[in-house]
Amino acid sequence: MFNTILVPVDPGETSFSTPALETAARFARDYDGKVRLVAVLAHTQGFVASYLPEDFEKTAVAETRNLLEDLAKGLGLPEGSVSVAVRLGSVYHEVIEEAEAAKADLIVMGSHKPALSTYLIGSNAAHIVRHAPCSVMVLRPNKG
Repeated sequence: MFNTILVPVDPGETSFSTPALETAARFARDYDGKVRLVAVLAHTQGFVASYLPEDFEKTAVAETRNLLEDLAKGLGLPEGSVSVAVRLGSVYHEVIEEAEAAKADLIVMGSHKPALSTYLIGSNAAHIVRHAPCSVMVLRPNKG
């Protein structure tokens, strides 16, 4: 049913992704599927980049890849059934592009509790749900 499950991970808040990671791992075991973790980093704008070390973006990508690989090891899935990707750009656009590139059957992701600003300008989760090429499961944080 789910051959490839994509899980977007915020590298600055990895604990927020824990329910999505656990759910994706469970589906991968149940359906003999694969999990792909993706993190999206913002492009460093030219003005800001001029104040940062020359290899700042390259280092950030490498550190984020290592973080995703550590999360992948913690899923308890067989070797070769978890892959990782780090992309640069806007979150919802890059997640959708990664879902298409990976031929994902399902995106499993967390979402913060909606706030007034979310209703006015939208959220990454809302954009992904509307434009994803596959099913999307959005997990809300536990109450309390």
